[in-house]
Amino acid sequence: MNNRLSSEELKRYSRHLALPDFDETSQLKLRGAKVTVVGAGGLGSPVLLYLAAAGVGSIQIIDHDVVSVSNLQRQILFSTDDLGKNKAETAALKMLKLNPTIHVDPKPNRIYSANALELLADSDIIVDCTDNFPTRYLLND
Repeated sequence: MNNRLSSEELKRYSRHLALPDFDETSQLKLRGAKVTVVGAGGLGSPVLLYLAAAGVGSIQIIDHDVVSVSNLQRQILFSTDDLGKNKAETAALKMLKLNPTIHVDPKPNRIYSANALELLADSDIIVDCTDNFPTRYLLND
Protein backbone atom coordinates (compact mmCIF):
# COMPACT_ATOMS: atom_id res chain seq x y z
CA MET A 1 0.00 0.00 0.00
CA ASN A 2 1.23 3.47 -0.86
CA ASN A 3 2.42 5.39 2.19
CA ARG A 4 1.31 8.75 0.76
CA LEU A 5 -2.10 10.17 -0.01
CA SER A 6 -2.84 10.85 -3.66
CA SER A 7 -3.78 14.36 -4.75
CA GLU A 8 -7.41 13.17 -5.00
CA GLU A 9 -7.27 11.82 -1.42
CA LEU A 10 -5.71 15.07 -0.19
CA LYS A 11 -8.70 16.93 -1.67
CA ARG A 12 -11.27 14.40 -0.45
CA TYR A 13 -9.96 14.40 3.12
CA SER A 14 -8.93 18.06 3.32
CA ARG A 15 -11.37 18.76 6.16
CA HIS A 16 -9.83 15.97 8.23
CA LEU A 17 -6.35 17.23 7.46
CA ALA A 18 -7.29 20.72 8.64
CA LEU A 19 -8.03 19.42 12.14
CA PRO A 20 -5.42 20.01 14.84
CA ASP A 21 -3.35 16.88 15.51
CA PHE A 22 -4.72 15.10 12.43
CA ASP A 23 -2.25 14.86 9.59
CA GLU A 24 -1.51 12.69 6.57
CA THR A 25 -0.21 9.91 8.83
CA SER A 26 -3.54 9.92 10.67
CA GLN A 27 -5.49 9.61 7.42
CA LEU A 28 -3.19 6.82 6.29
CA LYS A 29 -4.01 4.96 9.52
CA LEU A 30 -7.71 5.23 8.66
CA ARG A 31 -6.98 3.98 5.14
CA GLY A 32 -5.11 0.99 6.62
CA ALA A 33 -7.80 0.10 9.16
CA LYS A 34 -10.14 -2.86 8.89
CA VAL A 35 -13.49 -2.30 10.58
CA THR A 36 -16.31 -4.80 10.84
CA VAL A 37 -19.83 -3.49 11.33
CA VAL A 38 -22.35 -6.06 12.51
CA GLY A 39 -25.82 -4.86 11.55
CA ALA A 40 -26.66 -2.53 8.66
CA GLY A 41 -30.00 -1.29 9.94
CA GLY A 42 -31.06 1.81 11.84
CA LEU A 43 -27.77 2.29 13.67
CA GLY A 44 -25.52 0.60 11.13
CA SER A 45 -26.69 2.71 8.17
CA PRO A 46 -25.21 6.03 9.34
CA VAL A 47 -22.17 4.31 10.85
CA LEU A 48 -21.38 2.71 7.49
CA LEU A 49 -21.82 5.97 5.60
CA TYR A 50 -19.52 7.84 7.96
CA LEU A 51 -16.84 5.13 7.91
CA ALA A 52 -16.89 5.14 4.11
CA ALA A 53 -16.81 8.93 3.90
CA ALA A 54 -13.97 9.11 6.43
CA GLY A 55 -11.83 6.83 4.29
CA VAL A 56 -11.61 3.73 6.44
CA GLY A 57 -9.81 1.47 4.00
CA SER A 58 -11.53 -1.85 4.58
CA ILE A 59 -15.05 -2.25 5.90
CA GLN A 60 -16.75 -5.60 6.41
CA ILE A 61 -20.53 -5.58 6.80
CA ILE A 62 -22.27 -8.53 8.42
CA ASP A 63 -26.07 -8.63 8.11
CA HIS A 64 -28.32 -11.46 6.96
CA ASP A 65 -31.49 -9.35 6.77
CA VAL A 66 -33.22 -7.91 3.71
CA VAL A 67 -34.61 -4.41 3.26
CA SER A 68 -38.31 -4.13 4.07
CA VAL A 69 -40.65 -1.17 3.68
CA SER A 70 -40.74 -0.60 7.45
CA ASN A 71 -36.97 0.00 7.37
CA LEU A 72 -37.13 2.96 5.02
CA GLN A 73 -38.12 5.64 7.53
CA ARG A 74 -34.98 5.12 9.64
CA GLN A 75 -32.39 3.19 7.62
CA ILE A 76 -30.95 5.95 5.47
CA LEU A 77 -28.82 3.76 3.21
CA PHE A 78 -31.85 2.17 1.61
CA SER A 79 -34.64 3.21 -0.75
CA THR A 80 -37.73 1.62 -2.26
CA ASP A 81 -35.52 0.27 -5.08
CA ASP A 82 -33.76 -1.88 -2.46
CA LEU A 83 -36.82 -3.70 -1.08
CA GLY A 84 -36.14 -7.42 -0.72
CA LYS A 85 -32.38 -7.05 -1.22
CA ASN A 86 -29.78 -8.06 1.35
CA LYS A 87 -28.76 -5.13 3.56
CA ALA A 88 -25.02 -5.92 3.62
CA GLU A 89 -24.74 -6.24 -0.16
CA THR A 90 -26.90 -3.19 -0.83
CA ALA A 91 -25.02 -1.08 1.71
CA ALA A 92 -21.70 -2.05 0.12
CA LEU A 93 -22.80 -0.81 -3.31
CA LYS A 94 -23.97 2.51 -1.90
CA MET A 95 -20.80 2.99 0.14
CA LEU A 96 -18.64 2.43 -2.93
CA LYS A 97 -20.62 5.09 -4.78
CA LEU A 98 -19.83 7.48 -1.93
CA ASN A 99 -16.14 6.53 -1.80
CA PRO A 100 -14.76 4.26 -4.53
CA THR A 101 -11.28 4.24 -2.97
CA ILE A 102 -12.28 1.94 -0.10
CA HIS A 103 -12.76 -1.83 0.02
CA VAL A 104 -16.13 -3.12 1.24
CA ASP A 105 -16.72 -6.79 2.01
CA PRO A 106 -20.42 -7.59 2.48
CA LYS A 107 -21.25 -10.78 4.34
CA PRO A 108 -24.96 -11.67 4.03
CA ASN A 109 -24.58 -13.97 7.03
CA ARG A 110 -26.13 -14.32 10.43
CA ILE A 111 -23.37 -14.19 13.03
CA TYR A 112 -23.44 -16.87 15.70
CA SER A 113 -20.93 -18.64 17.94
CA ALA A 114 -19.84 -21.17 15.29
CA ASN A 115 -18.78 -18.53 12.73
CA ALA A 116 -18.00 -15.45 14.84
CA LEU A 117 -14.25 -16.02 15.18
CA GLU A 118 -13.83 -16.66 11.48
CA LEU A 119 -15.84 -13.58 10.48
CA LEU A 120 -14.23 -11.24 12.99
CA ALA A 121 -10.63 -12.51 13.11
CA ASP A 122 -9.00 -9.89 10.88
CA SER A 123 -10.84 -6.87 12.27
CA ASP A 124 -9.06 -3.99 13.99
CA ILE A 125 -12.37 -2.73 15.35
CA ILE A 126 -15.81 -4.33 15.61
CA VAL A 127 -18.82 -2.02 15.73
CA ASP A 128 -21.96 -3.54 17.22
CA CYS A 129 -24.99 -2.11 15.42
CA THR A 130 -27.28 -5.02 16.16
CA ASP A 131 -30.80 -4.93 17.53
CA ASN A 132 -30.82 -8.07 19.64
CA PHE A 133 -29.20 -9.04 22.91
CA PRO A 134 -27.96 -12.55 22.03
CA THR A 135 -25.80 -11.13 19.23
CA ARG A 136 -24.62 -8.25 21.42
CA TYR A 137 -23.55 -10.71 24.11
CA LEU A 138 -21.77 -12.84 21.51
CA LEU A 139 -19.83 -9.85 20.17
CA ASN A 140 -18.75 -8.91 23.67
CA ASP A 141 -17.42 -12.39 24.48
